[in-house]
This record gives sequence, C-alpha cells and structure tokens, in this order.
Amino acid sequence: MSRGMNHKADDDYDYLFKVVLIGDSGVGKSNLLSRFTRNEFCLESKSTIGVEFATRSIQVDGKTIKAQIWDTAGQERYRAITSAYYRGAVGALLVYDITKQVTFENVERWLKELRDHADSNIVIMLVGNKSDLRHLRSVQTDDAQAFCEREGLSFIETSALESTNVESAFQRILTEIYHIVSKKALASEDKQAPESGTKIVIDDKAKEEKKKPACCGS
Repeated sequence: MSRGMNHKADDDYDYLFKVVLIGDSGVGKSNLLSRFTRNEFCLESKSTIGVEFATRSIQVDGKTIKAQIWDTAGQERYRAITSAYYRGAVGALLVYDITKQVTFENVERWLKELRDHADSNIVIMLVGNKSDLRHLRSVQTDDAQAFCEREGLSFIETSALESTNVESAFQRILTEIYHIVSKKALASEDKQAPESGTKIVIDDKAKEEKKKPACCGS
C-alpha cells in the first residue's frame, strides 16, 4: 500500500485506535494482520523481524474508526521494544495456536507483560488462531473461555487461513474501544465545552513511524 494512494483516506477518520498483536512466535499474528488489513494470507510465512504495522478503517455507529494494527516478533530477543510497542495502545489481541498447548500456557506470561507495560484500561481479547486445524486441536475451547472469564478478557477463535472470524475479532474489539472512548468523551463534554474539531487521535505519533514492507510472519 503506498502512502500516496491512501493519503486522502489516511486523514478521513473520526477516531484512530492503536491495537497491538502479541503472543508466541508462529501463532499467526502477521497473518491475522494481513488478512484483516489486506485480505491476504501467506502460507510461506517467515518470522517478523522487529515491528511493522498496517491500517484499515471501519464504520462503527456511523463513525469512521481507523485501526492501526501493530505486529511484532514473538521471539524473546525482541523483548526490549516492549515499552515503545505498547505506548498509546488502546487494544490488544493476545494470540495463541489451538494446536500448540505451550502457546496457550504462555498466554499468562504475555498477559502479565501487557498489564505491566500497557495502559491499565487497555481492551484485551484472547484469540485462539488456526481453527481450521481442528483435527489437531490441543487447546480446548472451554479451557480458553474459563481463562478469559477468570481474567476478564473477551474471547474468539479464528482462522487467518480460512478468514474465519478475523473480521469479527477486529470489529468486536474496535467497537468495544469506541464505546469506552465515546463514553469518556461525553463525560468530559459535560464538564467543559469541546475544542473545535471532533477528531480524537489515540496515538498520532505512530503515523510518522515507517511501515515495513509486509508479507507474513508469526
């Protein structure tokens, strides 16, 4: 996607929300990103190096929500980027692979890191990816749902390969964020008159970040 082609669309939104993808390497974070933002899937996926992001706008309650989805490597050696990666994020998709029990076991550690580094009001959704490989399932849906109930997370299972529930996952988390932010905006309007211009930018600095050429990774 060239910046030039999308210049007008880049500026035409009511809200900009930064959402981060976290989880072990190889669970399909980059394919979730590419499926949602470009409707693409790479079977020959390579591990993401460092950080990349892509954007897509959706409509919620008549408002244009621009989602800026950030993806990073799940490998330990890139952990130093965490504080910058989480800065300004209002949502997070915590991804595991339903065929690999260890990726689910590590969810607790990722959740702790998220809560240590991110804003305390961040909206978190647990995502069990690769639901197309149900015949190889090692993580039961009931176990994941029980974990989410205990931790206060929302939950969905997806398949980036088959494009199952990918749209729903992002729509749900962005709608939830919008409802929280719009309620806060209404509450602050009660206290003081809003400034001219209604655009609310959650993390505009990221617009200046250079986007890596994307194909797929973990």
